[in-house]
Amino acid sequence: MRTYEVWAPSAAERVEVEVAGERHPLAVDAGRDGWWHGEAPTGDYAFRLDDGPPLPDPRSPRQPHGPDGPSRPVDHAAFRWSQTGWRGRPLPGAVLYELHIGTFTAAGTFDAAAERLDHLVELGVDFVELMPVCPFPGRHGWGYDGVSLWAVHEPYGGPEGLKRFVDAAHRKGLGVVLDVVHNHLGPSGNHLPAYGPYFTDRHHTPWGSAVNLDAPGSDEVRAYLIGSALAWLRDYRIDGLRLDAVHALADDRAVHFLEQLSGAVDTLAATSNRPLFLIAESDLNSPRTTAPREAGGQGLTAQWSDDLHHALHCALTGESQGYYGDFAREPLAAVARTLTRGFFHEGGWSSFRGRGHGRPFPPAHGHRLLGYLQTHDQIGNRALGDRISAGLPPGRVAAGAALVLTSPFTPMLFMGEEWGAATPWQYFTDHTDPGLAEAVRQGRRREFAEHGWQAEEVPDPQEPATVLRSVLDWTEPRRAPHAELLSWYRRLIRLRRERPELVDPDLAAVRVEYDEAARWLVVHRGAYRIAVNLGGFAARVPLGGAGHELLAAFGDCALDGAAVRLGADSAAVVRV
Repeated sequence: MRTYEVWAPSAAERVEVEVAGERHPLAVDAGRDGWWHGEAPTGDYAFRLDDGPPLPDPRSPRQPHGPDGPSRPVDHAAFRWSQTGWRGRPLPGAVLYELHIGTFTAAGTFDAAAERLDHLVELGVDFVELMPVCPFPGRHGWGYDGVSLWAVHEPYGGPEGLKRFVDAAHRKGLGVVLDVVHNHLGPSGNHLPAYGPYFTDRHHTPWGSAVNLDAPGSDEVRAYLIGSALAWLRDYRIDGLRLDAVHALADDRAVHFLEQLSGAVDTLAATSNRPLFLIAESDLNSPRTTAPREAGGQGLTAQWSDDLHHALHCALTGESQGYYGDFAREPLAAVARTLTRGFFHEGGWSSFRGRGHGRPFPPAHGHRLLGYLQTHDQIGNRALGDRISAGLPPGRVAAGAALVLTSPFTPMLFMGEEWGAATPWQYFTDHTDPGLAEAVRQGRRREFAEHGWQAEEVPDPQEPATVLRSVLDWTEPRRAPHAELLSWYRRLIRLRRERPELVDPDLAAVRVEYDEAARWLVVHRGAYRIAVNLGGFAARVPLGGAGHELLAAFGDCALDGAAVRLGADSAAVVRV
């Protein structure tokens, strides 16, 4: 026998738990409004509200038959961790590596991904950032349509598979970050509205009604989300969470949900005696996200910085459509501004938004911003899912990597970036509802038709070939030209680890010189210079002092007194 409990304020008369085809009535919990509880045998189970259909547990720890099936208990204490001595590591000074379990390997499982962890150790990264792993319909998907926020996608390996992966990563000295989605649930398999006011029409998001963080019943909804977050950190020994699109968490309460969440995580970190952290994805350009709670902030550890990505993307590719417009006017100036100020938009005009945007970022805390050349969003949300390496010479990709990996930010890579993977990373789904599948297919085509794409050119998200194209080819790192780029990434990460000035998060200590017409740029980091030539001709780039040692070079590079000579599309790290 075990105790079952559920928050179901929408139930008018009764709640039952169904185990092995037998129903067992639950009693109203007099001490907790809207809660029901009772004893029943252990086994796969579902709840019935007022004689309705069987529904999975909102706090289900496992969905062995998919999002719509019965739930299954999990005894987290039964897993035998081999790495009992792992004490974690803080985020500042680290390098992250974002990966998607389903396409990191051909098998698409936690166990198969664990077999590739030695590659990440040799690369030199510190944390693996997993894209969402909550259950979603079908086998393949990005994970942002997940439901059952306490459970793990079964095709990846379920709860045991995730624990084995985390255990293996910790054995090799790698921390694990998990991407979680609190701003919406997927359109299929979401049964929360049947239980209670998990969503509200007080606010609307791109996905419809907002998650209820400030309307009646929101105390329990907040507890549900915070409980899920703590479960990942406690039961699965995850080291940190990446919070998807926090700008879509509509909350008018005096204490914002993120502030409450960060306080709960800090408490768990103190009691478990290991560093735990939260990373936000936010397009608000607000320093409040990462400011300490005692200073009126929300207390998160770091946030993604799309501004650096946009500036670099424009400088490297010349693209200027959509939100790239403001960055593309003077792309090298945009790179310089972002590297020295954190945000490009810090209160001034944003032509893409048609209004002022952002606020100045505190210069002493560059490590609170994640910097990157590529992410799942910036690749997969392109019509063809083409990586930056698909249209650029390796030298220019190497230049972008040098600027990221020696920046005052916390660098992050996207899987396969380190060798210039030739495989795209496209938008793919496996919806089991034919109507939803067709709606997603047509919506994707309409979206890109507005940008001049023909329908047949846009990959079908539901087509199996789309996900197969997106799987990494692990023979590439051993072949030219990929091997040279991989060696460059390893060298840059090693330099970052060995030279403290390349990790210094003080934006005020960074100085950048550039020539927009000649297309060269040099970043001053203490005694080090990171020089890149993005032009089609050789350039003599001033270093502001005699070059003493050429620490790393990609392409034709040579010291020349107080300058470095760079061939077209090349990069160098120099000590002066």
